[in-house]
Amino acid sequence: MTAQAPTGFRMTGRLFLGIIVTFFVVIIGLDVWFASLAYTTYSGDVASNPYEAGIAFNKTLAQRRREASLGWRVEADASQPGLIALTLRDRAGTPLDGLTIAATLTRPATETGKKILIFKAAGPGRYAAQTETLTGAWDLTATATSPAGETFELADRIERK
Repeated sequence: MTAQAPTGFRMTGRLFLGIIVTFFVVIIGLDVWFASLAYTTYSGDVASNPYEAGIAFNKTLAQRRREASLGWRVEADASQPGLIALTLRDRAGTPLDGLTIAATLTRPATETGKKILIFKAAGPGRYAAQTETLTGAWDLTATATSPAGETFELADRIERK
């Protein structure tokens, strides 16, 4: 019998080892590249000054405790087009008069279209601000200050169709 010459493709151990090594080198190389790309484009820092941000947050928590001790309640009403009204009452339900209210309206996802509101007294414990007719979602942030210097902060989402 005569030996026949091999024909076609034949998988050898060396070829299989080369395929496996090449596969893992490519996967590990891509992982290293993606990890370095992620690390260089976003450091993971939420604040550039985390210690100061933590102290500011502690001040915010202290402010919330002071507000809770005041017992003030605020109701925001944006049901009338072009008008935003706030009604403030103390713990006993008595309307709070003589407050100064500073407020802004911002879009939830962007700083464009920010509006500064000027609230004026509009009845016992009620303050109103004129604005253009609003459509979509808006974030209302207001700070009410009493003549004695007590402050109360309000954050509310207003959604208009």
